[in-house]
Amino acid sequence: MSTHLIVGAGPVGTTTALRLGNAGESVVVASRSGTGPQHRNIDLKKVDANSAADLAALATSNNASTIINCVNPPYTSWDRDWPPIAAAFLHAAKVSGAGLVTMSNLYGYGPTHQRMRADTPLDAKGPKGRVRADMWRNALAAHEAGDVKVVEVRASDFYGPEVVDANMGERVVPRLLKRKGVQLLGSADVAHSFSYMPDVAAVVAAVALDPSSWGRAWLVPSIETTQRGLVTAFATAAGQPKAKISILPATAMKLLRLVVPMIRALGEIQYQFAAPFVVDASDTSTRFGLHATDIATAAQETVAWWKSRP
Repeated sequence: MSTHLIVGAGPVGTTTALRLGNAGESVVVASRSGTGPQHRNIDLKKVDANSAADLAALATSNNASTIINCVNPPYTSWDRDWPPIAAAFLHAAKVSGAGLVTMSNLYGYGPTHQRMRADTPLDAKGPKGRVRADMWRNALAAHEAGDVKVVEVRASDFYGPEVVDANMGERVVPRLLKRKGVQLLGSADVAHSFSYMPDVAAVVAAVALDPSSWGRAWLVPSIETTQRGLVTAFATAAGQPKAKISILPATAMKLLRLVVPMIRALGEIQYQFAAPFVVDASDTSTRFGLHATDIATAAQETVAWWKSRP
């Protein structure tokens, strides 16, 4: 029996593994620590995603039908860390014959004034956007050359169960549950797409199970709202509908960039929260029958998950 090898035990890896496991699929979740979700259909392994040989050996020994790339190197060093990792995944897919499913984002499109589709040109100018765009170009070239079989799933900003270290993660819901205000970066009121983690996993699982969908990218169906709209939905679900929402002043942002590497790194994607940043994933919905979870339900489930944490 074939197996889905998921590399990375973060929010996407964990949620996708459980979705596939619940569907009766055989799953291996591999990470540096060897930890991951507990399920009768999931085995946990240790692997270093930088090692092409180790990835290939793990995929081959488990007769993997897919290798699902859910790793996420440190945000501040994507341009340095991603290229060797991406090359290792391509090597593992070529050696093992497994299809390579890569979890990605919208950075590769760069600033655009149009609603993003899967086939919108990748025109990023910043280093993080360029590295994600180049990863896909290299993978697609290998696919078209017949060396590997690849597919990419692209999502907007994550939120939902398992999502902690994110714009709509620990800086928002835990504060609302403590009846504290929330401070946002960029504009609170421009249109923005947000991707609910169970919806992300649904698309990753769907393409992994459908080889006929490979050879292209697919966008995750996502809600279209604003930062204020999503925080307000969380606040309502948390029983605090009059939560205080403020914006970090531009002067404070400038000062923080001088001393906080993460804030400095976020400068590249400031455009995503200064103008509308929305997706059109209608082709994904048509192909797989998947749609974005409504904002009220997603907010309730997100708040419930945060309440369940120690």
